[in-house]
Amino acid sequence: MRGERGFALVITLIVTALLVALLVEFVSEVYVDTSHSHNFVAAQQASILAESGIAGGVKLLQFSATLRLGQDYSSLTELWAKPQSYDSGDGSVTIAIEEESGKMNLNQATSPNGVDNPSSAVALRLLKNLKLSPDLFDSLMDWVDENDAPRAGGAESSYYLTLKSPYRAKNARLETVEELALLKGFTPEVLTKLRPLVTVYGRFSNEPLTKINVNTAPKEVLSALDDKMSDDLVNRILDYRKTRPIKNQADFLSIPGTDAVIQNIGTQIAYSGAVYRIRAEGHVKESVSVAEAVVLISGQSKPAVLYWREY
Repeated sequence: MRGERGFALVITLIVTALLVALLVEFVSEVYVDTSHSHNFVAAQQASILAESGIAGGVKLLQFSATLRLGQDYSSLTELWAKPQSYDSGDGSVTIAIEEESGKMNLNQATSPNGVDNPSSAVALRLLKNLKLSPDLFDSLMDWVDENDAPRAGGAESSYYLTLKSPYRAKNARLETVEELALLKGFTPEVLTKLRPLVTVYGRFSNEPLTKINVNTAPKEVLSALDDKMSDDLVNRILDYRKTRPIKNQADFLSIPGTDAVIQNIGTQIAYSGAVYRIRAEGHVKESVSVAEAVVLISGQSKPAVLYWREY
């Protein structure tokens, strides 16, 4: 009898242990599933917040335009140029906007026939000022032009097809700045230097020249406009626009020294922009979602989205 009772006790303990193990596993699965569900919901909410941030950025740009009272300029003194943050209760969204019209348009510095143009000189000066090889411009021109003859420092399909993961030269305009990573010589370090200063977007896809807005152009881009753009002159332009916008050529010429360069750069510069990059981050609990868009905002026309990605 004692042996049977002892055996029954062992069986009871084993069954109890199994039941406890099953209960723990069940609770764990319920916790994990619930956690995944909550994380999924938070991620979706963060994504919606990020998308709403893009819409809010567009509205902010349109509102800023109404405050100009019909004057044709845009500058870093306006509300859109300052980072914005909003609390939605369950989460938050931050919005940052930069004007693409203040950057060097790489598509305008190149040509389908591979022949240099006035904007090519600006691109070459920009590379020189950044202490980057001029061969990068040859690679850029070869990537965009429609012929298969490589320039001295460039590369065509004959080079790219020898790579470990072969591909052909595009022989067409750049669609994104990130595309530069495919070009010979455009290392991550080069892209880090260039990304804040260059764009591939203009007001119109077929415009002969994308003018650079002197109100929003970075120092490096202003310096590249002409050989006569000295550091002192560039700094005077930067100091002027810190407190008030350069609304027209008369304002520009009121800055000492600009009269010496206006004849050379007058056709290359503008005082307003139309293309903006909006980056919005949605935060809900531990989830973060980012939406980024490049939009064209011109007059009373409906804003056009030129680029969009979420991550």
